[in-house]
Amino acid sequence: MDTKVFTDKVKITVKAGDGGDGMNSFKAYKGKPACGPDGGDGGNGGNVYFIGDKDMNDLLSFRFTSKYVAENGERGGTNQCSGKSGKDVVIKVPCGTLVRDYESGKIICDVYEDGEKVRILEGGRGGKGNVRFTTARRHAPNFAQKGVKTLAHTLVLEMKVIADVGLVGFPNVGKSTLLSKISAAKPKIADYHFTTLSPNLGVVRRYDKSFIVADIPGLIEGAAQGAGLGHDFLRHIERTRAICHVVDVSGVEGRDPLEDFEKINLELKSYSETLAALPQIVALNKCDFFGAEENVARFKKKYGKKYEVFPIAALKGEGLNELLERLTALLETLPPAERIPADEFEFAQADNTQFEIFQDETGAFVVVGGLVDMLCRNVVLTNPDSMAYFQRVLKLRGVFKALEKSGCKQGDTVIVGEVEFEYV
Repeated sequence: MDTKVFTDKVKITVKAGDGGDGMNSFKAYKGKPACGPDGGDGGNGGNVYFIGDKDMNDLLSFRFTSKYVAENGERGGTNQCSGKSGKDVVIKVPCGTLVRDYESGKIICDVYEDGEKVRILEGGRGGKGNVRFTTARRHAPNFAQKGVKTLAHTLVLEMKVIADVGLVGFPNVGKSTLLSKISAAKPKIADYHFTTLSPNLGVVRRYDKSFIVADIPGLIEGAAQGAGLGHDFLRHIERTRAICHVVDVSGVEGRDPLEDFEKINLELKSYSETLAALPQIVALNKCDFFGAEENVARFKKKYGKKYEVFPIAALKGEGLNELLERLTALLETLPPAERIPADEFEFAQADNTQFEIFQDETGAFVVVGGLVDMLCRNVVLTNPDSMAYFQRVLKLRGVFKALEKSGCKQGDTVIVGEVEFEYV
């Protein structure tokens, strides 16, 4: 028994590597303990990439590993040696995978082709070593810069099968049997509904031409609103260039093939007008059953002028050559499938001028925000010059005035990052 669960939509967390801190050090020789700064820069953090892999068929592997973190950059070294950059994380996904931002739902990219590599997150920059802060007036800076810290982001991976022709129709009409006869695909086939629980792909070869056919799991009435299996897999025919609508004309299950045909087309239209407008060829399957001739005649009378209709018996292989010849010719006239365009999207960047003030449970005034994050990276508490810079930025950015408006008085405690002081 095949117990594999098909997975075509997952949520994962990704994080680029943090930048390494710059080194604060001085050259030292025997008898000369301080010969000038020589601290190197920190290494950059690793990036996060997605890459298309034609050998992957679904997103099952992400059910077991959902967090991906790139390596942090190393700290800078002495003798002006830069730290080593962190290793990138390269995440393999099936071709045709959409990468969305979880919060906004916007499309970041469409990993469309095999081997296509897309950078999603950039690693944090490494901090500068103290040698980078020497000036004509400051010959021995005793501080270095910290590396940039990165944030984790939640993404949604959504797989959309890339195929030329999509086989649609009610359950148990013979789509899997048809696919097995026209390609080398070996889908699971049985005489009951919902045998197919995942899209199956097969390559059809006609002389010097070939195209990909996708068997989409059985739709039912109400699929576009979430009923049955079809709602989960309708997305997989959004990329197809043409539709082959398989209809059971045998009548052995007591259903009217004309009503089935109308219901499936209504579901396609309810899901997407674009999908319903795709070129559609009809394959009337199980024509070898007794009494099927009457249904074939009824179908051709009602729909023969609007649709191209091909009576077939997929199990016996009857009528398949004519159907494939027409599909091949039709695809020659259609444009290739296109990648889904990405939305205008960038992950939120910290605003180095923004700050907020609140009082904690002890009554202390706490300053938080992008300005504080920037100061934490650039200020060294033990260095007088650095602390003077810290005070100057707080004044220029209006933090002191904002504290007074918030009710901060002489002697109150103020906390800015790792710095705690009495307000004067």
